[in-house]
Amino acid sequence: MAELDYEGFWGETLRQLRTELGEEEFTAWFTDIKYLRSGKNSVVLGFPSNLHRDKVKARYQNGIKAKLKKLAGGDIALEFEIVPGSKAEETNNPVNIAADSTSHSSESPSVKKPHKKNHPHMRDDFTFEKYIIGENNNFAANAAIAISRNPGTAYNPFLIYGGVGLGKTHLMQAIGNYIHESSEHKVIYVTSEDFLNEYVLAIREKEMPAFKNKFRYTDVLLIDDIQFFQEKEQIQEEFFHTFNTLINAKKQIVVTCDRPPSELKKFNDRLISRFEQNLRVDLQPPRYEVRCAILKSTAESHGVVISDEVIDLISKNISSNIRDLIGALKTLICYTEIMGQPVTLDIAQQKLRDIFASRRQANLSIEIIQKVVADYYSLSSNDLKGKKRNQKIVYPRQLSMYICREMTDFSTTEIGEAFGGRDHTTVMHSIEKIQGLLITDPSLDSTIENIKRQIKELNAKS
Repeated sequence: MAELDYEGFWGETLRQLRTELGEEEFTAWFTDIKYLRSGKNSVVLGFPSNLHRDKVKARYQNGIKAKLKKLAGGDIALEFEIVPGSKAEETNNPVNIAADSTSHSSESPSVKKPHKKNHPHMRDDFTFEKYIIGENNNFAANAAIAISRNPGTAYNPFLIYGGVGLGKTHLMQAIGNYIHESSEHKVIYVTSEDFLNEYVLAIREKEMPAFKNKFRYTDVLLIDDIQFFQEKEQIQEEFFHTFNTLINAKKQIVVTCDRPPSELKKFNDRLISRFEQNLRVDLQPPRYEVRCAILKSTAESHGVVISDEVIDLISKNISSNIRDLIGALKTLICYTEIMGQPVTLDIAQQKLRDIFASRRQANLSIEIIQKVVADYYSLSSNDLKGKKRNQKIVYPRQLSMYICREMTDFSTTEIGEAFGGRDHTTVMHSIEKIQGLLITDPSLDSTIENIKRQIKELNAKS
């Protein structure tokens, strides 16, 4: 397991010491001390001389350790190293040989920044280089790249939302991997479930200070699937305070969600307000051309040749999300590796038949809802998906969208796509419209229940 980085705690300790000691005493003893690194439950500090080290140990060591313990929630040992000639204005790297020199003679040692290890909690293949950009995600990708280059400045917080399998986690981790690789910023990636589990454990073990400091003294916090915080008031409250601490310190926050903030049920209004005040990007299902590009890129990364006709077959049969698209391709890649032969169109159709059928079944619920509602109002499903806006069609269309949201787990983005490619805001407006009518027209409730019953009956038969 990766060791904790206590640099943030050391910075806060210095801030407290400056306040307590006054500027003159603090400058005399602490401005030439350098944070070098973290060990296992320890902080390693660099001193310009033995004399300086001994004076600080004698006068301030106990106070420093007490502050670090309070911040970290446990004992932190202090280790001391002598770094001759070190000054506060130099870099925190104890080896700083001719860092600004333009000379590259063989007599001078080469100073090269070591390649960082991959982040322990993020996939190393989730990078910008492997993220296929198309019309559905162009704005989101460019915003993510801008954030990765200047975290904590613009677009903070950054919310990425969209349906399942559209690449939210890939884009978020691409930000994290770029920052982790190209800077000294501390990056934390965590799923909402893990954040919740750590919170519960911290309460049970009485280690809340350590929990708070872990997430509040980081440079970049990435939290996946915040919709799982719904109806959990305590964790929302804790996240709210973590959120505020990081934003006030100009640290970057990136979160993902499967729906717009306004659709989060029983969610802290203050958090929703903050998410809506800054940048939110909506990932849409990829178009045919992008789906083909994703498949070709994935095949190339595995060193496998897949014919264009097979790529076309997969792209036309799976359009809802990237995860299922790549999953189907990997089924064929496994076949080529095991059988040692290329995939023909006939083999692809045979091997993917069940996958194609399951995807149609998974999307069937919206089609069934459309059919039942259309039949109930003597319309066709195409009327509900079409562009006509007379009241005879608009009302059943709004009702269909409302029932889709009630009876399925599809996001408003996915529902809008099933209704002729409408924007998610149109779906939200339709839902709100029906909710308002339910208040003023009590008979509507029984109508909806009747339609739901018919939907369940038809679904059971299909």
